[in-house]
Amino acid sequence: MSNLKNIEDVDLYAILDVQITATESEIKKAYRKKALQCHPDKNPDDPKAAETFHELSRALEILTDASARAAYDRVLRAKAAAKLRHQELDSKRQKLKEDLERREREAASSQGTVRLTDEQKLAAEIERLQKEGSRLLQEEQQKVKEEIQRKMGILSEPVWDSSLNRIKIKWKVDKNDEGNGGYDEALLRRFLKKYGNITALIMSPKKKGSALVEFSTKEASEMAVELEKGTVNTAFCV
Repeated sequence: MSNLKNIEDVDLYAILDVQITATESEIKKAYRKKALQCHPDKNPDDPKAAETFHELSRALEILTDASARAAYDRVLRAKAAAKLRHQELDSKRQKLKEDLERREREAASSQGTVRLTDEQKLAAEIERLQKEGSRLLQEEQQKVKEEIQRKMGILSEPVWDSSLNRIKIKWKVDKNDEGNGGYDEALLRRFLKKYGNITALIMSPKKKGSALVEFSTKEASEMAVELEKGTVNTAFCV
């Protein structure tokens, strides 16, 4: 995204396609929608995907931090007001106005008064966010990543991910066995539901003898891994 020197020239609300009056909930909703569309994992062939995703993330980071957003809004409103005033002033009056402002700054400086401009305050807020990091931004990025993983998991070979309480089940199947070793989704659910709530169960579309199961809790997935063996005739490994 733009660096600290010209971030005040960027319309963060336009990046997320929300109004300046948008609530935090509306801002997060808009971020998720756009982030899902341009996430680098979903657009590996687009060289600009990472840059666009970074812009969205920085916009979310600033607009969901109350102090940083207030500083940004002051700069935004001041620029809008200045633009309107400049349109109404002729060149002579504009020069007189600039001379007056310059003399006021010089007078304040000579008296030893140090006053931060709105732009300087915004830069300080951005620097603070960079140092502290944004917990909300990390949470939203994780949600987007999980959503993309879920969608891609249906279309490609599932991958076990302990952070999402997922386990991968395998069992031996003859390549000519149309019955998939005797297992189907209903049977797997019957075996595994005793360990906890199952949020997703996907039979591998590419490989027989394989399925991906996601539980709602880590404890449920761990118990399934430790205890479940399948049927006597066709045991499976978890």
